[in-house]
Parts: sequence; structure tokens; C-alpha cells
Amino acid sequence: MISREPTLERLAIARQLLLEPFGLDETHLTKALNEIRAHRVDDADLYFQYTRAEGWSLEEGIVKTGSFSIDQGVGVRAVSGEKTAFAYSDDISLASLLDAAHTVRTISGQGGSARVRAAARKVAPSRSLYPGLDPIATLDSTAKVRLLEKVEQRARARDPRVVQVMAGLAGEYDVVLIARADGTLAADVRPLVRLSVTVIAEHNGRREVGSGGGGGRFGMAYFDDAVIDTYVSDAVNAALTNLEARPAPAGELTVVLGPGWPGVLLHEAIGHGLEGDFNRKGSSAFTGRIGQRVAAKGVTVLDDGTIADRRGSLNVDDEGHATQRNVLIEDGILKGYIQDSMNARLMGVKPTGNGRRESYAHVPMPRMTNTYMLGGDKSPEEIVASMKKGLYAVNFGGGQVDITSGKFVFSASEAYWVENGKIQYPVKGATLVGSGPDALKRVSMIGNDMRLDSGVGTCGKEGQSVPVGVGQPTLRIDGMTVGGTA
Repeated sequence: MISREPTLERLAIARQLLLEPFGLDETHLTKALNEIRAHRVDDADLYFQYTRAEGWSLEEGIVKTGSFSIDQGVGVRAVSGEKTAFAYSDDISLASLLDAAHTVRTISGQGGSARVRAAARKVAPSRSLYPGLDPIATLDSTAKVRLLEKVEQRARARDPRVVQVMAGLAGEYDVVLIARADGTLAADVRPLVRLSVTVIAEHNGRREVGSGGGGGRFGMAYFDDAVIDTYVSDAVNAALTNLEARPAPAGELTVVLGPGWPGVLLHEAIGHGLEGDFNRKGSSAFTGRIGQRVAAKGVTVLDDGTIADRRGSLNVDDEGHATQRNVLIEDGILKGYIQDSMNARLMGVKPTGNGRRESYAHVPMPRMTNTYMLGGDKSPEEIVASMKKGLYAVNFGGGQVDITSGKFVFSASEAYWVENGKIQYPVKGATLVGSGPDALKRVSMIGNDMRLDSGVGTCGKEGQSVPVGVGQPTLRIDGMTVGGTA
């Protein structure tokens, strides 16, 4: 069997799903883009999308809900200066496409004398970060139900104190086709799966919750017995630990953050502040600080959309640019921001492959992919042993950040009190309060155990949600404000 080059294969799939059933081809895309360019615009694109999604959930030993959906449509955008005109339709047809193109071109308010010459067609560069498969089809319905039942059975078998188990399985098959005014034609076929488990444990009338799970851009066969056991162990151990937790102390304390998912604090408190739109508008705490020290020595932060199979990775972003490994902070020095096309053009820099949108019904904006801090040279045991008194936070729940000031509030879902280098007991109700730029400068020890999260992150911005990844090594941060319940 002869296989096609990955980029050509993705383009063929996109044509089969998004153009051919509606009597469209690339000449019609060029016609729509020329319609937009009849007025003076700086940029324009067409974004076609086909999404098939499925979800199953189990509770009280039975599958209680199941869902299946298919959505498809096209978004049409024109950009002039800082202004964006956008129209979208779930009716993919030449008439709808030309109507949307005619509507958005009026953003410039100019006549047809400024027609721009059509650019030569160019295909996005080749790469293959994940398989172009339909993950929903990788297991049949019976096998999916059995998988959820296995999760429930194994969680209950872990400990008699587990009184309730909830499990969910989700899959998504996403195909996009992007045509840009500069002649770029790009397509991507994006599988995405996730398995989640939440348990409730009870002892002496006290109930606590723990959760686990993960996923990525692959098929559901990834969730084998070893992976299921890991997710179940994470959930059960967290719930049982919290059964023993005491009220958290409050005050200015040394805080050690565990590896992996605690990188969500990095994502929220620092990553959003490095997005191009906030910095172009001057509303970020990092505005105008490229080349300056913004973190302690040894702190290197990246946003990398090129890691194979990761939830936050993309072959191309939602504007047709190849994703990149972007160094944002290097050894404490701010090196750059993450950019989409519009903000990059207005700031006089190149796009970084971070133009992302929730769907064809949304405009793209600069968004993170997989954001993480590189490891250092200290062992996690050495870092914990260095603490005289403080908090060791290994998992986080919700949080929020103010982009302008960089101030954040995060709640720890699993944390421990440490004295004289020894973990004493788990604590509950700990809240970390501070500012991203200040916290970066207070990093005093960096672990050699950098780890990415298990594949559960979803980032919200201006009403849009996209899948992302986070990660970091064990970190010691001195003098953080901790709000507690003690």
C-alpha cells in the first residue's frame, strides 16, 4: 500500500469532508478571498471545520448519559488595521461563502480601487505530530462501556472508604481547512480523547473528593490497564489524603510546588500575561519588558505546540501557521510573546503559531499551547528537605488572575505541611495569593523532575475554550502569601 505524505493526506480528508459534499473546490475559495480583497484589507481567511464528538459518563455503577454530535461550518474573516470583521455560517455553500465575504469586506470602508493581487497558492509545511485517525471509531460502544465499568470497579476495590465513583470518556474528531489571503492552504486532522475519574471517600461521617484522568491526541486504545490504574490511584489517593487533612495555616510562607499539573499556576499567572494582544494594548504586567529580567536566574519558560500527541499540540494553528517551540523567558530574561497574525503584524514581529479559536464560529486570538518551565539541577527530595516551615502543594483546583497586575489566587486541592524538611501531615483549604512577576523572582530552587500534566487542561479566554497543556518541575518559592483555614 502506498501512503500519501501527511500534509497531502490531511488536505485530501479536509476536501472530502468540507468542500466536495457541497460542490466546492479551491477555485471557489479563491473567489471568496478575492471578494474580500475587493476592498483594502490587511488580511483575510476562510476557516472550515467539521467536528464529530462523543461522550459517555458513568455514575452509581451504570452509564447514565451518552452524547453524540456533528457540527460543521465556515468562518470568514477580514482584518484592517486593528479592526476585525467576522461572519460565520453552519451552511457550507458557495452562496453563503460569498455572502459572508461580501459582508466582512466592508470593514475597510474603501472602494474597489484598492484590489490586491491574488497570491500564489502555497501549502503549509509538512509535519505529523499525531495520527490522523477518528478516535471515536477506535473502540466500539460495548468496549467503551466496559472501560468505564473497569474504572469504577478498580476504584472501589482500592479502599472500602470509596463510596462513590464517577467516570467519563470523551472523544473528538476535528478536521479543519484554512485558506488565507496570502495564498496559504492548510489542513489538520485532530483527534482528542480524555478519560476522567472522580471518587468520593467517606470515613467517620467526613466526605472528601479526589480526581484523576488524562488524554491526548490519539485513539482510545491508549487507556489500557496500566493507564487506568494510574488515573484511579491518583483519584483515590487524593480523596483518602484529604480525609486526613487538617486546616491549612496562613501567612507568608515558603511554598514548594510539585511537578506537572501545578504548572497551571504558571499558565494562568504568567502565560496569559505573555500573550501578544495584552502586550500590544499595554495591559499586561510584562508589556515593554523584552530583554529585561522578569524572573530568577534558572527560570526558563516555553510555549511549545510541537510535542507529539499532546493535548495542546497542533500541526498548524487555526490561522494555518506551523506551531513552534517558543522560548518566552530564558534564564530569567523575557525573550518574547506568543502571537497570532494580527497582533504580530501590528507589533512588527512574526506569528509564533499561536493563533487559536474554539470553533469556526469564533475569531482567532493569541493563545497558549503547551506551556511549561524547564527543569533545574535539584532533586525534589532536596527541595523539600530545605524547608524549615512551609507548604508543599502537589495539586491544584481552580484559580484566577488579573492580567493587568499579574495578581492571582489559586486553591490547592492537595497540600502538606512541612517542618524541618519533613512532611508532617496533609492540609486542606490552602490558597496561594500573589502576582506572577513577583512569584517568578522568588523562585529559589528548581527541581530536575520536569513533568507535563496528564492531558486534562482546558483554557478559557474571552468566552472561548481550547485544549492546552501545562508542566513544570518541583519549585521552591520563598515568601508567598498563603490564605488558610487554621
